[in-house]
Amino acid sequence: MPNDYANPESLVSTDWLAEHLSDPNVRIVEVDEDTTAYERDHIPGAIAWDWSKDLHHPTQRDYLDKVGLDRLLGEAGVTDDTTIVLYGGNNNWFAAYAYWLLKVRGFDKVKLLDGGRLKWNVEGREKNTEVPEIESTEFSIPGEERPDLRVFRDDVLARVAAGSTTFVDVRSPEEFSGAKLAPDHLPQEQPYVGGHIPGAHNVPWSKAANEDGSFKSAIELTRLYDGEGVSGKGDVVAYCRIGERSSHTWFVLHELLGYDNVANYDGSWTEYGSLVGAPVER
Repeated sequence: MPNDYANPESLVSTDWLAEHLSDPNVRIVEVDEDTTAYERDHIPGAIAWDWSKDLHHPTQRDYLDKVGLDRLLGEAGVTDDTTIVLYGGNNNWFAAYAYWLLKVRGFDKVKLLDGGRLKWNVEGREKNTEVPEIESTEFSIPGEERPDLRVFRDDVLARVAAGSTTFVDVRSPEEFSGAKLAPDHLPQEQPYVGGHIPGAHNVPWSKAANEDGSFKSAIELTRLYDGEGVSGKGDVVAYCRIGERSSHTWFVLHELLGYDNVANYDGSWTEYGSLVGAPVER
């Protein structure tokens, strides 16, 4: 594990996890864009959270509140001694989404498996299809919520008008330019117009990962973001389409590089690109 990250404790290596598969104080949770991947095979002892159902409010476009997340964690058998290790496919895309949400709600004992499902597979490590039996607990997140890690549309519009925030658009160049409204495999998640927030810097989220899904070193990441004008000085807001890819970039900037004032705009382009009168660049 590289030791040059600002918060190296936010990650665990595949070696570390392989040694802790039977640790009763470690709860492994798969959160994958492909919600059927877990059924095919998974890391032994892992449970699965469906990002589209388990993490979201049942009727609103929002996440579980703290009470709802307490319930989900209790169903996962979490206690005050439990550390959650999240992993998934596609460079931990949706695992980072869950990590960010847990941090927003005040849960701190959470880590990402560096490299996620891909690195675990590349190394030929053990997998199975068994669903573990978990004894539920009564659990309440002990920490306070962190509203500073999340921004909403009114704040975004105010920041655009003030010109005081560095916006990082982590979508593909085609989405950033407005040539595409959404990734090809997600045509249902489209805004009204294409383009990007005025002055935003386009740094696609996947550039932060190596070929095996693990994160690049802090030196490489600093060079990547500095080269695109994202230095961490002042306020930084990451966004994508619905806030999942930008959670991955938030993790890189906030947890690995240690930028203090980094927030995720989870309304992202599906919201911003549908606002009446909001300024858009192409």
